Amino acid sequence: MKWDIKTGREQPYFEFVMREFAPGLMQLGIEPAEVWYTIYGDGPQMLTIGEVGNLEKLQVILQGSNWRKLHAKLLLYVTHYSHTIVEQNNRTFQL
Repeated sequence: MKWDIKTGREQPYFEFVMREFAPGLMQLGIEPAEVWYTIYGDGPQMLTIGEVGNLEKLQVILQGSNWRKLHAKLLLYVTHYSHTIVEQNNRTFQL
């Protein structure tokens, strides 16, 4: 997943991520694996990787109401959100 933090929303964004978004991902079954914060240069400001055991499980999560609510709340704080699903070493799927 990648996005930019809305200007002027940095403090509430970080509070949301720590209190709701990261725990919410784990409750859904998405295990946070990596987070990259770009301080300087082009590209997305945030790059986050979450892992799920199989593609079917990930598809169910992304179609569920809990994901939609969590995602909608994230969009209050960020712009340019996008995500890509990739297979990692034939074992897990990353969002």
